[in-house]
Amino acid sequence: MNKKDILILGAGPAGMTAAYELANSGIKSSIIEKEERVGGFGKTLVFKEGNLVFKTDIGPHRFFSQNKFLYDFIESLLHEKWKLVNRQTRQFIGGKFYDYPINATQALKNLGIIKDIGVATSYFSSFVTYHIFRKKIKNFEDYILANFGRVLGELNMLNYTEKIWGIPCSTIHSDWAKQRIKGLNLISAVKNAIFKGKSEEGPKTLIDSFYYPDEGTGLIYDAIASNVKKKGTKIYTRSYPTKIKHRENRIKEVELLINGKKKIVKPEILVESIPITDFVSLLEPKAPKDVLDALNKLKWRSQVYLFITLDKERVTKDNWIYFPDKEIPFGRMMEPKNFSAKLVPKGKTSLFVEFFVFENDKVWNLSKDELFELTIKQLEKLGFIKRKDVRSYYLIKRKNVYPVYDLEYHKYLDKVRNYLNKFSNLYYIGRAGRFKYNNQDHSLEMGFLAARSIIENKKYSIEKTASEQEYFEKGVIKEIGANPMERQSYIWMILEDRGDEEDGEKNEKKN
Repeated sequence: MNKKDILILGAGPAGMTAAYELANSGIKSSIIEKEERVGGFGKTLVFKEGNLVFKTDIGPHRFFSQNKFLYDFIESLLHEKWKLVNRQTRQFIGGKFYDYPINATQALKNLGIIKDIGVATSYFSSFVTYHIFRKKIKNFEDYILANFGRVLGELNMLNYTEKIWGIPCSTIHSDWAKQRIKGLNLISAVKNAIFKGKSEEGPKTLIDSFYYPDEGTGLIYDAIASNVKKKGTKIYTRSYPTKIKHRENRIKEVELLINGKKKIVKPEILVESIPITDFVSLLEPKAPKDVLDALNKLKWRSQVYLFITLDKERVTKDNWIYFPDKEIPFGRMMEPKNFSAKLVPKGKTSLFVEFFVFENDKVWNLSKDELFELTIKQLEKLGFIKRKDVRSYYLIKRKNVYPVYDLEYHKYLDKVRNYLNKFSNLYYIGRAGRFKYNNQDHSLEMGFLAARSIIENKKYSIEKTASEQEYFEKGVIKEIGANPMERQSYIWMILEDRGDEEDGEKNEKKN
């Protein structure tokens, strides 16, 4: 590693994309990654059982974006391994399947006339409360009640959201709803069901297909790694920072542990995409007390996963299924085969079951066998699989998966960001780096923006990425084969939209 280098902490989607764009401009960097493989939460896990190989992503990863450049970018990496997949996602509630996102006419049919009357009555009551008497929307629960009423809201959105975050919806910031389901309400859902997206009002047509690498989403980041290594970028896995020294508002020195050996580097520029809470805790001198106090108030939701391999052709035709009911301990289940047949051996299938937890709570501390028993009893009871179908099972744990948007997170996060923004040679990016719940495409975009900021010596507003408050399942689905020469024009489109950091901050304050 060069003594004077661009150093990137974290080899997830954001960090890898920053390295890629820098390398494309002839700028070498060094990447530090704690795990053995690149990709972060975008990596694909591989499990070998004799001559059979099973693969799975860490949860469902489908690619959609408002940015056509990103499609071209991944296509340029993967070529024919970049496939269009038909999307089927459902919710399993009270023993019945419901489309996801909500199909209002189907939901009303499944509920029956008595509950339908309850849906209509509660929606009318909420409409009067929030839209006529103008009750202020203070939290996620208010947002759902205002747009769906309590009966329909509790059917899936409120219950599932509390399962994800582990806290009451009344203590979750309304930003979560604005970012994820902006523009969707009972009326727009009914219109969308009736007109199949032909109406220009409300949310546009929900995507019914998405692009996916045929051997798992980790293929994207393996391809980036191969590309940047050829151009001189160094990638150090099983390595991590232990101290980050600063002076006069610049990062001066980073102490690293690389494969167990201590190494000191003095980067010209530091790009960090590890959890913001971990990063700030490594700074020397320590951050001011008020910043550390704010940092300690930022909470993360972690996950425990059970990957089950099966002697079975298929369980469902769904890419993934949500389980809002609170008595079911897991929240989501993915069947990798329904993303790509190449993820399982012929005649076999697998399930990836997700539990939303806080680190060190009861489920977090279960052994592999204990978690399997908890899971298989439910899956048998619900009619998905039988114990005799199971070949093997694997326990996976991940910390700091989701930043928790509680009612006061903005206040604490602003304090931390204002402190970090003082460092002139620091870029913090990605879901973990910015404590921002964003999708894969947003992390890729953050990486590009950080790299272009370095290349042009002009800080673009990374914070504006994923700030479009619109329904998150919308996306541009382009035809494969678009001219790769359009790449640069798309980059400039991103940059023009994001503006520079100073203008971005002014606009955010104004909004």
